[in-house]
Amino acid sequence: MLIGMKEKAKRSQLQIRVSADQKRAIRRGAQQANMGMSEWILAKLLPRPANEFQQLAKKLKSDRERSYILAAIHDLFQAATADEFHQMVAQPPDVSLPPYWENYLAAMVEYAAHRKGLATPFWTREIRPLEEPAFGSDLGPLRLYLLTHSPIPFRCRNIYIDATVGQRV
Repeated sequence: MLIGMKEKAKRSQLQIRVSADQKRAIRRGAQQANMGMSEWILAKLLPRPANEFQQLAKKLKSDRERSYILAAIHDLFQAATADEFHQMVAQPPDVSLPPYWENYLAAMVEYAAHRKGLATPFWTREIRPLEEPAFGSDLGPLRLYLLTHSPIPFRCRNIYIDATVGQRV
């Protein structure tokens, strides 16, 4: 059982009739998202947090003020229950990002999943880490600090920063 499920106890049931092919398609989609069938259908029907995450991810591609977008993603992840977070990041962002931003976003998702006691979504494991290290500062003396204090999901992706989800600089 996921953390936070007690907060949103389900007291009603809805039955729908589907063909065998439709049921197989639903089962396949749920398995790919690492979700139960009911959970997957609800995420598709009531995707508000997922839509917000997708929209913010799309803004990372072109927006010049990325620090504000990252802060909005941070706040979205922080405010989400474990169930909401799981649903919002079940599918990969529907945008092609440059490698740095793709890795940064994946690291944020991995870090938040760990803090919420959840497994990381499958799609984050498909993103190759950066080949060259990227530092959050050009100051030489600060680099050693960043190398040793960056959160593990960021270090694994060759990104060295000082703060992430749950912290503000």
